[in-house]
Amino acid sequence: MNQKTLFAATLSILLMAFAGGSFYYSTQQAEQVNQLAEANRASLLRMHAPTLGKAEAPVTIVEFFDPACETCAAFYPRVKEMLAANPEQIRLVLRYAPFHKGSDKVVAILEAARKQGKFWPVLEALLAAQSGWVLHHTAQPDLVWKHLDGLGLDMERMAFDITAPEITALIEQDLADAKALNVTMTPEYFVNGKPLPSFGYEQLKTLVDSALGEARGK
Repeated sequence: MNQKTLFAATLSILLMAFAGGSFYYSTQQAEQVNQLAEANRASLLRMHAPTLGKAEAPVTIVEFFDPACETCAAFYPRVKEMLAANPEQIRLVLRYAPFHKGSDKVVAILEAARKQGKFWPVLEALLAAQSGWVLHHTAQPDLVWKHLDGLGLDMERMAFDITAPEITALIEQDLADAKALNVTMTPEYFVNGKPLPSFGYEQLKTLVDSALGEARGK
């Protein structure tokens, strides 16, 4: 065997070993994430979390999100499409993970809007106008208010409600649950308690379709 052939054979063996090791590591890592989610299942659902869809829906998507997160804004309409395509079958539960600087103040605005029954219209308005109040990955709460015009909000009440101590407690609870579930980036999804094997819309859709199939097969 000449030196070139020997080198090629050795390289091939090393690549196979690396691929096998990478597959083992990724499989082991995915299993650890599943075990973590299962052990902390109680951290997924809280009574205070905003929900969209029927409470008895067989498939529940829990999303940890940050209103200042660009990817969250991009995914939101696609997740809503899933709900619209499967009426009464899917429920969306939103949990806060305000990792961007200033984002916790925007969460307070969302929660104040919820006290007036306007959570979803305000959320959608803010996500649609996100580039107008998020600058250099930092939320600018003072720039949010102008995007709420026309939504029928009592602004004086909003200004008072954003200071409510229960909102701070709610954010702290969600962040503690995110930490327990090892949520470090947004958006992060769990479908009927199962985390995504890897991030991506197709991965989310596959997990949702699998859960729908299991529900329909019962």
